Amino acid sequence: MANSEPAPRISDLLRLPAGAVDLQAIDTRATPGFTGSGKADATTAICHLRPHLADMQEQLYAEGRTGGQRSLLLVLQGMDTAGKGSTVKHVVGLLDPMGVQYHAFKQPTIEEREHHFLWRVKRRLPPPGIVGVFDRSHYEDVIVVRVHELVPPETWSCRYSVINRFEGKLVASGTRVVKCFLHISKEEQRRRLLARLDDPAKHWKYNPGDVDERAYWDEYQQAYSDAFAQCNTDAAPWYAVPADRKWYRNWAVTKILTERLDEMALTWPNPQGWNPDKERARLAPDGWA
Repeated sequence: MANSEPAPRISDLLRLPAGAVDLQAIDTRATPGFTGSGKADATTAICHLRPHLADMQEQLYAEGRTGGQRSLLLVLQGMDTAGKGSTVKHVVGLLDPMGVQYHAFKQPTIEEREHHFLWRVKRRLPPPGIVGVFDRSHYEDVIVVRVHELVPPETWSCRYSVINRFEGKLVASGTRVVKCFLHISKEEQRRRLLARLDDPAKHWKYNPGDVDERAYWDEYQQAYSDAFAQCNTDAAPWYAVPADRKWYRNWAVTKILTERLDEMALTWPNPQGWNPDKERARLAPDGWA
C-alpha cells in the first residue's frame, strides 16, 4: 500500500531545534528533503515553484496597497562566500522587484554608531505588502562585535533579549520573519575564495579581508551557535541551510520562502468602495446600457 503521508516541509526539516546548537553536527553538503539528482533537477523544481511564489507575492503586494498591514522579512546570515548575494540573485530574483526592498548591512557608519544598534535596522523594515531582504542584519551586533571584541561582553550579551523582543513585536505587527543561516564549511569557503582568484571576472568579488576573517572561524561558529540558541523563537525561528551545494541552497531557500508565504493564506483583496458589476455597466458601449 502506497504511503499517503505528505512529504515533510523543508522549513520543518531545516528549522534549528530549541536550545544549544552544534553547527559542526550539521552536514554542509547535505540535501534534506530534495528528491532530485542534482543541479538540473533543482533548477527545474525552482521553475515549477516560481508561478505560485509570484502569485503569492502579488497578493501580498495587493493587500498592502489596499490597507493591509502584513509584510515579510527574509534575513540572510552566513560566513563570507556562503552565498548571501547569490541567494538574492537566484531566489529573490524570482520575485517582482516592485514588491521587494533589499538592503545589505555593512560596517556601521559614524551616524549609525551614535544610535541604538537597532536604529539602522528599523529604518529598513519592509512596509506593508513588501518582501524585505536583509543581507546580514541586526545579528551582526551579537556576532561580529563579539568576535572582534568591539564592545564588552556585558553589552552584546544583553542584546539577545532585545532582539527577541524586537522580532516578537515585528511579528505581532504583521511582518513574517524568515531567518536563514547559509551554512558552509571552512574548506568550501577556501575553494570559493580560490575560484575568485582564478577567474579575472571574479576579482572584483575578492576581498583580502575575507582571508583575515578565516583566522576567526571557530570564534564565528561559536558566536553563531550562541545567537541561534538565544534567538530561535517560535515567532521568528532560524533555519540552517546547508550551503556547500549552491543549487541546494537556492532550492531550499525558495521552498522555505514559499512555505512561509503559504502560511499567510494570502488572497486577492476585495474591491473597496466600488462594485465590479456597476463598473462593468459604466463601460458598456453607448446604447447598450
